[in-house]
Amino acid sequence: MPGLEDLYREIILDHYRTPRNRGELEPPAIKADGHNPLCGDDITVYLDLDTSAGTGDDAVIRDIKIGGQGCSISQSSASMMSQAMLGKSVGDVNARIRRFKTLMGIEGLDEIESDADIDLGDLEALQGVVKFPVRIKCAVLSWNTLAQALTQAE
Repeated sequence: MPGLEDLYREIILDHYRTPRNRGELEPPAIKADGHNPLCGDDITVYLDLDTSAGTGDDAVIRDIKIGGQGCSISQSSASMMSQAMLGKSVGDVNARIRRFKTLMGIEGLDEIESDADIDLGDLEALQGVVKFPVRIKCAVLSWNTLAQALTQAE
């Protein structure tokens, strides 16, 4: 369906040209760095968690910023991811990480049935990346870096 592919391409290019949530957060924000040695993409994720509602899965992403450089896939994925995670609980974020990685065809995840009901919105524009296995690592780089930041927060 060429019309849908064109729309998806435009969404990806829009996030690449005008990335959302670009910048840095000062400490005590959590900072995690990700690197894809195959292509040289770099991503830095900064998280500010609100623990007033609770800790662990109940903490909420109050602010998220993305830094780094790389190809259009890695940078647009990071931009879309940052928009989708803002204001979400850590439990919800982890479910979205699993859902996105499933969309990218990554195997070996501990999937939860309810993950299939998660609407990824604009992130579904990246589903075409699956046709190019070498680019999947570009698309999931920011997601892996976000998961690393959440692990640091524990």
